[in-house]
Amino acid sequence: QERLVESGGGLVQPGESLRLSCTASEGLFNNYAMAWFRQAPGNEREFVASVSRSGRSKSYADAVKGRFTIVREDAKLMTLQMTRLGPEDTAVYYCAAKIASWDSSGRNGYTLWGQGTQVTVSS
Repeated sequence: QERLVESGGGLVQPGESLRLSCTASEGLFNNYAMAWFRQAPGNEREFVASVSRSGRSKSYADAVKGRFTIVREDAKLMTLQMTRLGPEDTAVYYCAAKIASWDSSGRNGYTLWGQGTQVTVSS
């Protein structure tokens, strides 16, 4: 069973930055499109960003566009660089993966999930 492991969450003040990481076995990253989702207390899980197997096709939720950047760093690491964080970004962030074609990503169809990492933005 493939595993996704998130790290990098924490408590930051409004306006600060944070970098989340998602690691997995090398085979998984080569064959899967990857994404980040988040779930705030009392809310449904929502799409944040995705990246294709090629790394060229990326998609972002409107709420994070221009502030967050998703990157396939190498064969085992994907990151989410988050800047200008606000209280509305407070949530548990999940890494997800799905089998996809080379340049496909998007916000649906993810079948593998990590356990999540908590991000709290508060003064």
